[in-house]
Amino acid sequence: MSPSATAAAGHTPGGPPPTAEEAIAADPPISTRPSWLGTRVLPLRADGFGQVQPTPPELRDRRLPPPVGVPRAGTDRFVATVSDVPEEVVARSTWSRRCPVAVSDLRYVTLSFWGFDGRAYRGELLLHASAADPVVTVFERLFEAGFPIEEMRVVSPEEVDALPTGDGNNTTAFVCRSVRGATSWSEHAYGLAVDINPFHNPYVKGDLVLPELASAYTDRGWERPGMILAGDVVTEAFAEIGWGWGGDWRGSVDWMHSSRSGR
Repeated sequence: MSPSATAAAGHTPGGPPPTAEEAIAADPPISTRPSWLGTRVLPLRADGFGQVQPTPPELRDRRLPPPVGVPRAGTDRFVATVSDVPEEVVARSTWSRRCPVAVSDLRYVTLSFWGFDGRAYRGELLLHASAADPVVTVFERLFEAGFPIEEMRVVSPEEVDALPTGDGNNTTAFVCRSVRGATSWSEHAYGLAVDINPFHNPYVKGDLVLPELASAYTDRGWERPGMILAGDVVTEAFAEIGWGWGGDWRGSVDWMHSSRSGR
């Protein structure tokens, strides 16, 4: 939260943080999502990623409500469920027999999150069975702190194969893919990693920024809602379950990413 929003919401140093509703009322988001999101395909670089371009003005301080169709939570209390993965969820996920983890080793998790509009929504994640309950405790802490998330859903194969638009912002866990720029399996392919608000917390290596339109968020000194910063509630909550943060990497940095292995 920006200092101005914190002050306007009545928060004082050392006092309780403002509720999500207080924070949003003090510093309201853009009320509608730009119609072009996800439609403008970027020219490709030689490495197959999209060409990095300046952040559009309306996304430099990105506080958009979830996409149409994201279900409301129905309550302002944190609610989570952990179950075996339903067949219909498997069918729309990136899982296949080539993945390094069996479906029986994954769990389907639904949980509450605060949108940037101050409303509670219901998200979904696929996680390794051993990580499901610990990660739920992390998101419960984020919910209690009023940390905003734009979207949280299972990634489809079509998204993995789609040409880059550089403006995605989906919070997710299991994705059956390799490490960026390598052939080894990512921790996401085991359900042992979580990416939160990728646009607010991009991956940076050399001249590459992912998502490709998120360069405005490489300025970590300009604090905006949805960002993950050293020592904040997100990094502390993951540290408490023994997970490492990509913001601590050397050679590249992945502010969105937390994983059991720290990779």
